[in-house]
Amino acid sequence: MVNEKPNLSFWQIWNMCFGFLGIQFGFALQNANVSRIFQTLGADMETIPLLWIAGPVTGLLVQPIVGYLSDNTWNRLGRRRPYFLIGAIFTSLSLLVMPNASVLWVAAGMLWILDASINISMEPFRAFVGDNLPKRQQPKGYAMQSFFIGVGAVVASMLPWILSHFGVSNSAPEGQIPDTVKYAFYMGAVVLFVAVGWTIISSKEYSPEELAAFGEQDEEAQSDSPVRDSGRWFKSGMLFMVPAALGTLLVWMLGWDKQLYILSIGLVLFGLAQWLMSWRRKTPKANSGFDTVMDDLFAMPQIMRQLAWVQFFSWFALFAMWIYTTAAVTSHHYGTDDPASELFNHGANWVGVLFGAYNGFSALAAIIIPVMVSRMGLRMAHSVNLLLGALGLLSFLWIKDPQWLLLSMVGIGFAWASILSLPYAMLAGCLPSNKMGVYMGIFNFFIVIPQLLAASILGLLLRYGFESNPIYAMVIGAVSFALAAIMVVKVKLQNGHQVELVGGGAHG
Repeated sequence: MVNEKPNLSFWQIWNMCFGFLGIQFGFALQNANVSRIFQTLGADMETIPLLWIAGPVTGLLVQPIVGYLSDNTWNRLGRRRPYFLIGAIFTSLSLLVMPNASVLWVAAGMLWILDASINISMEPFRAFVGDNLPKRQQPKGYAMQSFFIGVGAVVASMLPWILSHFGVSNSAPEGQIPDTVKYAFYMGAVVLFVAVGWTIISSKEYSPEELAAFGEQDEEAQSDSPVRDSGRWFKSGMLFMVPAALGTLLVWMLGWDKQLYILSIGLVLFGLAQWLMSWRRKTPKANSGFDTVMDDLFAMPQIMRQLAWVQFFSWFALFAMWIYTTAAVTSHHYGTDDPASELFNHGANWVGVLFGAYNGFSALAAIIIPVMVSRMGLRMAHSVNLLLGALGLLSFLWIKDPQWLLLSMVGIGFAWASILSLPYAMLAGCLPSNKMGVYMGIFNFFIVIPQLLAASILGLLLRYGFESNPIYAMVIGAVSFALAAIMVVKVKLQNGHQVELVGGGAHG
């Protein structure tokens, strides 16, 4: 007899999602302050996107690996919780070290370590919801995660600004990080470790036997593509490898912008991965985690492939905002490009306030969005929220008083909360429990790929189209949000797709 997972109480869902508050605390400190740290240590505007590729690259590599490993891990601590603990330890240590970097290359290297550590904890948290909640409650779990993401990020983003109001020095000699940023990172290390630790000790995980009783251990993904044979892998690899290799050669021979290497070399490596699969298909016994991830990547359920485009344009817009908001606000609204000036640091602190504001609005949006879903459906609610985000980014161009940018953050907050919950709500029910981790890791590809593309071409778009004026990165992001809003309407939800969100049920 197959039993159904029991519903969890509000406080049980609260406890299992509470760790996301800590993870987002570290993530928000990074988003709001890394460009500032890089500029302080001498990075120019065109170099910053290249330095930011640490996040997407580590996410691309780490999340599917951790997802696969956590799908196949069972020990005394559980299935996902060992990765919560490992990630929390290394993230906290990275937060302590990064603001003490004295040269640019050290700060860039620490960003790689910090991002990898955050991803070790973050990916299993997504799968944790799928493991512990019945399908009808999974969207409620993702909405709770969005709430904690908003709450954690509000304080983290505003910390330098708050500390400066308590008398902590907000300026430093040229090439040194201000104390406001250092102490914010130290506090973030403590908050992250405590929050993740609370989830570890207050939540349980179902054993393999219990999951088997729920009939989920032997589920198979409902893919729309057959397993590829050797020849198909080889041909597919050629389609990526040859044009990308030629592109890389042209960048080198013609002296084109080095940022294009991110895109061309990335495509070369993806083509090589498919050639490796072609060779491994000739070895019948080969069945590693690499094989599993590659097979599942090309055998995604249809709804996951459709949502990939929505995620692509959504995260391209977010990455443009994260990279260029500090430069856009300090130059367009405060009139300075000098990282050593008091005015620049005042503007950079205000960006932290703005980032805190949109995360605060996202926490409120996490409560309002379920009402929108009940009235409009999943797709239209997400589309409206993305359009609000587009309007918020576009308003940076015509708003002159930086105080009024708080109004822009309302739309961005709704978009952010929606991005963190509704795509997962639409995905709920089509992923098998025994592959929840690896599919969540693969879904992350469509968060990572647009970030890599943004790092490759955003600088070029600004340089050749807008005279390197960073305010127009906000406009590009607005257009990308609008495209995501169009794409989400085309997503075909499964028949009978019903979810339970905070505040009631809804049909997509």
